Amino acid sequence: DKMITFVFLPLLGIHSTAAVTHSLKYFYTGSSNVQKFPEFVAVGLVDDVQIIYYDNNTKRCEPKQDWMKNITEDGYWKRQTQGLIRTQQIFKDDIETAKSRFNQTGGVHIFQRMYGCEWDDETEEVTGYDQCGYDGEDFVSLNIKTNTWIAPKQQAVITTYKWNNDRGLMKSQKNYLTQICAGWLKKYVDYGRSSLVRTDLPSVSFLQKSSSSPVSCHATGFYPNRAEMFWRKDGEEVHDGVVKGEILPNNDGTFQMSVDIDLSYVAPEERNKYECVFQLSGVNDIIHRLEKTRIRSNESNENMWIILVAAAALVLLVLNCVIGVFLYKKKSKR
Repeated sequence: DKMITFVFLPLLGIHSTAAVTHSLKYFYTGSSNVQKFPEFVAVGLVDDVQIIYYDNNTKRCEPKQDWMKNITEDGYWKRQTQGLIRTQQIFKDDIETAKSRFNQTGGVHIFQRMYGCEWDDETEEVTGYDQCGYDGEDFVSLNIKTNTWIAPKQQAVITTYKWNNDRGLMKSQKNYLTQICAGWLKKYVDYGRSSLVRTDLPSVSFLQKSSSSPVSCHATGFYPNRAEMFWRKDGEEVHDGVVKGEILPNNDGTFQMSVDIDLSYVAPEERNKYECVFQLSGVNDIIHRLEKTRIRSNESNENMWIILVAAAALVLLVLNCVIGVFLYKKKSKR
């Protein structure tokens, strides 16, 4: 067993003017016998925006945001690349170790790790996390409060025993997650301030598959992703029949989310009392009252097509009649 190598970097404390919680996350994925997929991939994200990428094919850590290209000091990119090349080999060994623990030989296998930290720039509180998974299930995870590794699987007990009894390793682990990680997170936020410390308001729509389906309040194009959305009636939040979706990324760096409500049991005349409320830190609530004319649905589109087809058929019928009369008169003159 080997603990994944940490790249220790100098601290630089920078305080943001906006009172929000920022995050720095790293995702490592090692794979075995997965066709058309790199054996090792590493990505880093700040506030859920990807900042770096590495895989074993390119063997090069690359910036994924323009502002990350400004980090050129002390051979930053060379150090990151060298560290990930070492981690790549460690993951290859870890997969073989896990396979032996589970009495496996061939087949497709995945070993993953997610670690990082969150920093509240108002309270300065820092929270770290670190966990590993094998073939889609938890393998080991770190309890940051007690600074001890926990094994959800019996096959991982020997790993946690070794790591927990390595005092030097555990000390450096805690130092990284609570100090060094936060230091670099603050630095990244400062470098990317123009894009990370901003507010983009969403476009909100009501969507419905059919008249009997739940109504979905869908918000897209907002930033940051620390948002909330819910349904309410007469000023009170509604929970019955409500299903909240996850916040998902868009390709342009913004986010989207939706919250559905089942109104099949609500009388039609009562439905316009419902409101969809979108909340974003530092912004007044964005409220949209549910109105039938604002709901976009597949059913309405189908009805529109029926109307268009019927109209086209009517025009064609009239045209045929006109042509028929014209030909009849022309023939009569002969």
